Amino acid sequence: MKLTEGFNLLATAPDGIKRLRELILSLAVQGKLVPQDPNDEPASELLKQIRAEKERLIAEGKIKKDKPLPAIGDDEKPFALPVGWEWVKFGDVAHISSGVTLGRKTAMTDPVLLPYLRVANVQRWKLVLDEVKEIVVDKSELDRFSLKKGDLLITEGGDWDKVGRTCVWGGELPICLHQNHVFKVRAIFSDWNFHWAELFLNSNDARAYFASSAKQTTNLASINMTQLKNCLFPIPPLAEQSRIVTKVEELMALCDALEMRGQLQAEQHARLTATLFDALVASESAHQLQENWARLAASFDLVLDRPQAVDALEQTILQLAVRGLLVPQDPADEPASELLKQIRAEKDRLIAEGKIKKDKPLPAISDEEKPFDLPEGWEWVRCADYFDELCTGPFGSVLHKEDYINDGVPLINPSHMVDGKIIPDYSITLTVEFAEKLKVYRLSAGDVVLARRGEVGRYALVTNTEDGWLCGTGSFFVKLNGKISREYIGLIFQEQSFRRYLQGESVGTTMTNLNQKILLEAVLGIPPLAEQSRIVARVEALRALCGQLRQRLAASRDTQGQLASALLAQG
Repeated sequence: MKLTEGFNLLATAPDGIKRLRELILSLAVQGKLVPQDPNDEPASELLKQIRAEKERLIAEGKIKKDKPLPAIGDDEKPFALPVGWEWVKFGDVAHISSGVTLGRKTAMTDPVLLPYLRVANVQRWKLVLDEVKEIVVDKSELDRFSLKKGDLLITEGGDWDKVGRTCVWGGELPICLHQNHVFKVRAIFSDWNFHWAELFLNSNDARAYFASSAKQTTNLASINMTQLKNCLFPIPPLAEQSRIVTKVEELMALCDALEMRGQLQAEQHARLTATLFDALVASESAHQLQENWARLAASFDLVLDRPQAVDALEQTILQLAVRGLLVPQDPADEPASELLKQIRAEKDRLIAEGKIKKDKPLPAISDEEKPFDLPEGWEWVRCADYFDELCTGPFGSVLHKEDYINDGVPLINPSHMVDGKIIPDYSITLTVEFAEKLKVYRLSAGDVVLARRGEVGRYALVTNTEDGWLCGTGSFFVKLNGKISREYIGLIFQEQSFRRYLQGESVGTTMTNLNQKILLEAVLGIPPLAEQSRIVARVEALRALCGQLRQRLAASRDTQGQLASALLAQG
């Protein structure tokens, strides 16, 4: 099978378009993308002309004579070249120069303010000129730092993706300079194909060289001019360079079209699933829900064909659950109003015994605060009236990083709350003695911990395993009446509309912060206790089915990826 014949399969495989682009470049720079023509003048003749032109420019004083670069050893060559190609050092076939340094102190007789390119302006294959800054240079320096159409721009570094990024200057501005962190590469010979050089320098082969030779510090890397000059550069015959560049442009355009088609399909699919799932949530009765569900079930194979759709279905299940549409109501259930009376009586007892503080009365819940109609037997209640107590974890002034030890009493921060469970970090713990000083923040089995900053609404249930651990900085913990279903509370915290309410009401610019007032005033739709148990059981069963569906999709994607890899191996 030819590469182009398998494009549709490859494009839909995991990371398919990215892998296609990499394959195209790899085949191109190794001479496997287009056939060689024995009538082409070999690259050795082109190199003779480049050397002759370079010697002429040196003799005329137009460029400086460089020190000879080391010869290329056979063990340095990353792959074998086709007949007619040649390996060279990049510095032997192009003139490489650095740009203007910012903040330098130089005497100027004729200063001029001009635009210059930074690393941020130079991306792979393209320039980003939304924000071009200016610098003052002397007019005598223009020849040295100015760009000409056809110059290559190569980034020195920064983070890993910035090392060796290459694009072509197309004369987008009448006059433009380049910063010293952006190398300028100019042709020595007039027949230089700058697009071939751009193609190779953006390939994985060149990137592997830059990665291996770059100066590295924490999360940063950079190359210098010597390393760039010593980069091994394959030279095909000039006519073949043009054929390769044309073919790459053709195939990359096809990749662009496939990528756009995939994006459009994804957007259309997202709209379809949103419409169908919204119809489920908007059902006003069990009968209407059944009709809408039947309509969705008829298209399951089309709708639930990707992980994002399964995620949307799972969120729809939660929305149906907290609206009383997932399981039928039982008139024999004790209504939620009785549960709320028992919670109130227990709170009053704890207040009278001095075990919790007296809560401030809150205004009645208005109709505008009720986001949907509740089934018979359900009640609206504020969190303040449903919780026994809401407590805030210690602030930074109480707890410091140097207080942490290994394998002590764990602290539970928002990052430790994962999918409703506590996943501790045993390097963030305290001594027993220090933990005793913070006993007011001690957790008990049955409590619920909540994130109060960052990902607001993140929660976890405290089990017997975590009993006696501590609520950490950035967290709340909730004390609940023993009769309340913790699992049902967890469903509410996971449901998107409740999370959106908390996030929308939260404060903070750099990081969202939830305060007690916002959470305590939030309204909850509470079902009868028996129905809470039925809802939790139903959600768990449906989530298990969603998990099985994800596994099947993952297996299908793996198979598709293996087929794509086999096709890529054929080239």
